[in-house]
Amino acid sequence: MRAAAQDEDERTRPRGRWRMLPWAIVALWVAVIAIAGPSAGRLGDVQVNRAVDYLPASADSTQVAEIQDTLPGGESTDLVLVYHRDGGLTAADRATAARQTAGVAGTHTLTAPPRAVPSEDGTTLMYPVSTTEPGQDDEARTAFVDDVRERVKGGGGLDVEVGGPGALNVDAQKVYGSLGGPLLYTTVAVVAILLILIYRSPLLWLVPLVVAGVADALSMAVVYGLNRGFEVTVTGQSSAVMTILVFGAGTDYALLLVSRYREELTRVARPHEAMAAALRGCGPAVVASSATVAAGLLCLLAADLTSSRGMGPIAAVGVLCALLAMLTLLPAVLVLLGRRVFWPLVPVYGSEPKRRRSLFAAMGGSAGRRPVAVLVTGGVLLGALSLGAFNLPGDLKQEDSFTSRPDSVAAMTTLADAYPGRSSQPITVLAPTDRAGAALAKARTTEGVASAERGRSGGGWTELSVVAEARPESAGERDTVHALREGLDGSHVGGPGAQQMDLETASSRDLGIVVPLVLLSVLLILVVLLRSLVAPLLLVAAVVAVWGAALGIGGLLFEPVLGLEGTDPGLPLLTFVFLVALGVDYGIFLMHRVREEARRGAEPTEAALTALRTTGGVIASAGLVLAATFAVLTNMPLTSLVEMGFVIAVGVLLDTFFVRTYLVTSASVALQRKMWWPGALSRPPAAPAPREPELVGTP
Repeated sequence: MRAAAQDEDERTRPRGRWRMLPWAIVALWVAVIAIAGPSAGRLGDVQVNRAVDYLPASADSTQVAEIQDTLPGGESTDLVLVYHRDGGLTAADRATAARQTAGVAGTHTLTAPPRAVPSEDGTTLMYPVSTTEPGQDDEARTAFVDDVRERVKGGGGLDVEVGGPGALNVDAQKVYGSLGGPLLYTTVAVVAILLILIYRSPLLWLVPLVVAGVADALSMAVVYGLNRGFEVTVTGQSSAVMTILVFGAGTDYALLLVSRYREELTRVARPHEAMAAALRGCGPAVVASSATVAAGLLCLLAADLTSSRGMGPIAAVGVLCALLAMLTLLPAVLVLLGRRVFWPLVPVYGSEPKRRRSLFAAMGGSAGRRPVAVLVTGGVLLGALSLGAFNLPGDLKQEDSFTSRPDSVAAMTTLADAYPGRSSQPITVLAPTDRAGAALAKARTTEGVASAERGRSGGGWTELSVVAEARPESAGERDTVHALREGLDGSHVGGPGAQQMDLETASSRDLGIVVPLVLLSVLLILVVLLRSLVAPLLLVAAVVAVWGAALGIGGLLFEPVLGLEGTDPGLPLLTFVFLVALGVDYGIFLMHRVREEARRGAEPTEAALTALRTTGGVIASAGLVLAATFAVLTNMPLTSLVEMGFVIAVGVLLDTFFVRTYLVTSASVALQRKMWWPGALSRPPAAPAPREPELVGTP
């Protein structure tokens, strides 16, 4: 017995340099995280989340914000103090409002004394308040808004709310600032639960989860360096998506590697040799798929929107850091832990895996029997679902940006009801000082303008505050902004409503430029990887159809079911980029196996069904994990994140359990060898040359 145990120990013990290599890799990662840790912790300090921070530098409203920074006092913080009583304000209410607003004016330096604007029905008083006291300091601006909220209080039926652009920006900053912890904890919990269910092991699930956490820390440090070195814009949205990608994509890569490693452990005695075989087997596909995802994401660098342009490299960094960790740190840790990490389902050397008829074998068989009918039915279904995109709610307004109701949103709602014919937020016009008088006169006579006042001057510019007759972000206000931009030559028109218009314009432009770039780059990479034109075109068409169907499902559910009253302008572009890149990711895993089976001599139908049977389970697990991580975003308090998380999660599930299973497999069966045209696999194998008959009896 002892001799047999010694033989087994000798057979499985790493030899020579292999014994120290895993320890060296782990030590290297410990050193990297020790160095990167401080930078990762400072990522939140460089986030920007104002509406103007998302806009392109060339936008008219961005020019307004930049010029405002050069005026005396810098950027202004504009608030609206709202006093409301349902049955009508009393004399005591008005006295309270006058006393409290006077206290604000006595404590802070305002650009003008607060003046009450009563509503026609007598239920509401509105006090516009503006100050340059905080300047560009986000902490000072938040402190100012918080102090004002402490000083203006209601009670006894009197409701007091603080709204306006300044309050909305502060509330948005607070929401984005609070995302990091809950988002990370929820993502980790979701991934942990799924890994426990997939692996059914008390230890194995923890290994990829810890490695993903290490990759997340590294990605945050790298992104902080990109911001400091190359001024890459970091927003709360891009940071959240990066974390989701690190854990989602990283866990997917771990699932593929661990599955192949478990398989190799039944064939190879030593864990390090089994891991080397696993890396040779699935490593190229994982690297190719992650490179395709990164290439698709980097196409966002062509976007005009600052937020989208920053999202590209930030998301790509997340994917590449996850890849690096899962192909180096994860293998090292698994080798060090040995076979016991799989307990209680430990793979035994020399054992044969149990052959069971899997769900994916059954699904593949049904798709293989009537491939053309499945293709047509699936295409019609996806097309029908895509029509739901026409039902997407209208443009997202500032007050609809939150899924909850912060004080600033409640104030906007009260103002909209009490002042139906008046705007509660000014349009900012910056005119050259030498033409300010003429610009002011022109603005006052512009159709849709209720009033216009002269403001600060400095650096050759004069600020005009224009109040529209229409409600904020309404069609009427948009017409007024257009009229001001057309009528005031040499001036810039900004403010919250103008910023939203510029955001929508830039989003439409980006959709027309980035989408073709993504399609072209992904298609070229697939052509190189698969040595075919037909297969790449099929995969790209499939993921585009998935995107349309997922967006259509969102259109059917956003407003009627989820209560979301607007669509974020960047939703179509960002969901397209992520669904195409991530969908092609799974397509590579499947088609790489189909190609491998075909090169071994399998007939096209057999190759397609074998690939689905052998990879379907792990791809399904990976798809579930990725969909679940993006679904975490639907629990966040921002409409843009909820919509993005919903569409991507639904799209990944559609791709994993319908398109990848039925449609791609059916297409492979229907097209047979044409799937690989014009590559070598598109041609039937050459028949063996006939052997010449042997001459018997000749000398």
